[in-house]
Amino acid sequence: MKDTRIINDFTAGNLPKQMLLFSVPFMISNALQVLYSVVDMIVVGNVIGSAGLAAVSTASHAVTFMTMVALGFATGGQVYISQLIGSGRKEQLNRAIGTLFTMILLFGVLMTILGTSLARPLLRLLNTPAESFDMAVSYLIICSAGVIFTFGYNLISAILRGMGNSLLPCIFIVIATVVNVVLDIVFVVVLGWGVQGAAYATIIGQAVSFIVALVYLALHRQQFGFDFKLKSFIPDKTSAKSYFILGVPLALRSAAVNVSMMFVTALVNNVSVHASAVFGVGLKVDDVVSKITMGMNYAVSTTVGQNFAAKKFDRTKKSVFISWGFSLVLYVIFTLVYVFNIEGLFGLFTKDADVLALAPVFVRAIVWSFPAIVIMRGTNGFIQGIGNTKLSFAFAILDGFVLRIGLSYLLGVTAGLGLYGLFLGYGLATYGTSIPGMIYFFSNRWQNRSLKYMSDDEPQKVSD
Repeated sequence: MKDTRIINDFTAGNLPKQMLLFSVPFMISNALQVLYSVVDMIVVGNVIGSAGLAAVSTASHAVTFMTMVALGFATGGQVYISQLIGSGRKEQLNRAIGTLFTMILLFGVLMTILGTSLARPLLRLLNTPAESFDMAVSYLIICSAGVIFTFGYNLISAILRGMGNSLLPCIFIVIATVVNVVLDIVFVVVLGWGVQGAAYATIIGQAVSFIVALVYLALHRQQFGFDFKLKSFIPDKTSAKSYFILGVPLALRSAAVNVSMMFVTALVNNVSVHASAVFGVGLKVDDVVSKITMGMNYAVSTTVGQNFAAKKFDRTKKSVFISWGFSLVLYVIFTLVYVFNIEGLFGLFTKDADVLALAPVFVRAIVWSFPAIVIMRGTNGFIQGIGNTKLSFAFAILDGFVLRIGLSYLLGVTAGLGLYGLFLGYGLATYGTSIPGMIYFFSNRWQNRSLKYMSDDEPQKVSD
């Protein structure tokens, strides 16, 4: 198959320029993803109040859990596809893409069933405030019913990232954002549908984005590397095996981190509805820079995957150093804006004085996590790119179940620091991933890893 504009080779050329050009569209698309969820909360907070904010915030954790687990499998697909391209095996793309489509969409159906049927017991486990409970149930059920569209968009984006293409996912998310923002205003403000309107706006926006992406890629199937024939959706044994090897640990990693987030949410919800609201708003504000810098994480994962498979270890390491530099600049800027404009940022979501009074408590705690996140943008993408999903999973268990839950409880409850301790423990847990990841990167032990999962009959060593 000939190279086209949909597939980009990062094993040669100006790497800083390539990574910047590749990551910027993802930064934009990720920012837009945050934007439409931020719009949900701004509209809900200003129209419905703190109870609505707490409802959307709490229910969103469950939706995020489902999405991130699916994204773990999709990221495994991204790694596999980038390594197929880096090792010159583009003829295997058709069966690899078809298998990933089938696996992810079937998983989306399963999540829809679980999300709609278990909404009430799950929200009780999260200690959802009584005044927010019914709204949270409605939001979670509606979003769960449409989560397959979210899975579909992330599936296509992961495939394109593996191919080195970041422009198309950006275009597709722009469509979702525009639709979501318009429908938020229509459903919540004009029609008065409340939290349910925000949920409908979200899933309709993502459905439109997924359908447009699917149609576009079907029309450009030759450049995409997938023929869209029904037989091509039948799972291929080799590809499915590779996705399980790569995707299951990443999915479990996402599950571990998100379960820990829900545990902390339950602790915060026990404090008050205002604490729940400020935690939800704080995470959403923090998510802006987190998602933007995640574009650099995607760039590292793809450039590392291609160069690692091509045995170009110098470029592999250079990718991580470049990501640290870019991420550091972005986080320094964000920290200055964040610290000196707390009331302005939180005031976009609510005018509730009790919520705004708690905003500095969240900010003073969460900024301690920013240096660790800068490091993680390079090391997490690196570990994903080389396909070391077991290590990624181990780090996630340490981050989520051991540190995030442990530190939040230790500082917030045992040490008696209250809400500040809960937020501080949540933030400090990021060092449980960043420091071990950096040690592993500098050890160079990863250069001895193999790509044996890529083929049943042709194991590929990546070291001499």
